[in-house]
Amino acid sequence: MVRLQKYLSEAGIASRRASEEVILAGRVRVNGQIIRTLGTKVLPGQDRVEVDGHPIKPRRKLYVALNKPPGFLCTRNDPLERRTASDLLPNEWRHLTTVGRLDRDSEGLIFLTNDGDFALRLTHPRYGVRKIYRATVEGRVAAPVLQKFLAGIEDAGETLKAEKARLISANNSQSVVELELAEGRNREVRRLFASQGLNVTRLQRTQIGRIKIGELPVGKWRTLTEPEIKSLLAPL
Repeated sequence: MVRLQKYLSEAGIASRRASEEVILAGRVRVNGQIIRTLGTKVLPGQDRVEVDGHPIKPRRKLYVALNKPPGFLCTRNDPLERRTASDLLPNEWRHLTTVGRLDRDSEGLIFLTNDGDFALRLTHPRYGVRKIYRATVEGRVAAPVLQKFLAGIEDAGETLKAEKARLISANNSQSVVELELAEGRNREVRRLFASQGLNVTRLQRTQIGRIKIGELPVGKWRTLTEPEIKSLLAPL
């Protein structure tokens, strides 16, 4: 069973907060009865829910993996009308929201969904879903730098920390480093390198949880399979 306001939100009636106002206004009937009590629970597929006399059914939950190119924003609406990740999806899926973010200049694996619980499970720090990034950095990155990332670095009142750090290649002009993060704070990878005077020229997220970007081409998407969704929601 789910709370009525959540049911209405997932059906696309309004946000969860706005759905509460719809309920309080007496516009919702469950099995023919007007409901004004917040927190009322319904059984999807069995209880008949109506808003203003129209039957309501929850939208099918969608889970999409996208290989985001650089230059696209992870937002539903941009006042400057710049390109967004959802622009790469079919028109009927433009309502999906990104699970977390990749900054405009970053690329790689990101999920889009209409399942708020799924998004929370993958982004809230208490769940610690691991994410792997591959950073191309100007100059040579030395091993002591990676040790600092593993120990944790204070920056702007936050502790930035990598769970794992691996030097893939290095020369005097550039280095490639793989970092695994558990929290994924805002621009965390770039801030880690910047704290050591290093500039990231390319940043790609290659894995979220157990899901790898694999052979998914840049700018293309695919739906997640049922086993993949379950693996992401499974306890660590």
